Amino acid sequence: MNTGVKRAVDLLGASAGLLIAGIPMLVIATMIRVTMGAPVLHRATRPGRGGRPFVMLKFRTMREALDENGQPLPDRLRVTRLGATLRRTSLDELPELLNVLRGEMSLVGPRPLLMQYLTRYTPEQARRHDVLPGITGWAQVQGRNAISWDDKLAYDVWYVDHQSLWLDLRILARTVIRVVRQQDVSREGDLDVPEFRGTTAT
Repeated sequence: MNTGVKRAVDLLGASAGLLIAGIPMLVIATMIRVTMGAPVLHRATRPGRGGRPFVMLKFRTMREALDENGQPLPDRLRVTRLGATLRRTSLDELPELLNVLRGEMSLVGPRPLLMQYLTRYTPEQARRHDVLPGITGWAQVQGRNAISWDDKLAYDVWYVDHQSLWLDLRILARTVIRVVRQQDVSREGDLDVPEFRGTTAT
């Protein structure tokens, strides 16, 4: 897929998305500020194209809560009622449109995972970083968090090898349908996605 065409689609789509979602995003930000205080946005360092780190933006969905050892409690114990709704509807990911405008993400591509996973991928799995990470991707419309890590990473690599404008449009359309139906948000309803253990690179 021509990178110039993909970038043009990203800019057009992200701009349109922000225009359409601008008022809802302002409402969500206000609700988070009132119920959880500052900050409104959650900033997470994620690997981008080539594994280079960037700061991914999402709406904050969890309160600060630590156990007796000073470690964060599991997600299911920290997520607020509002946060659970934002996750279930994927509205917490709307700020990622700003990452798309900045050229750090694409509308469609492998989802950006944790930095510590970089050393756990096989060489084949690591090819998921040959393209920009996306707000949605081929793995997301195949099952999102309801499928295994092996399948998810295989779908990511398949996308890298088969990306096209037509495929991106199909993925975006199927994403809208899944978000409306709230399909495959998490594995058996669990907010805590199992950690990817993988195989440590040598």
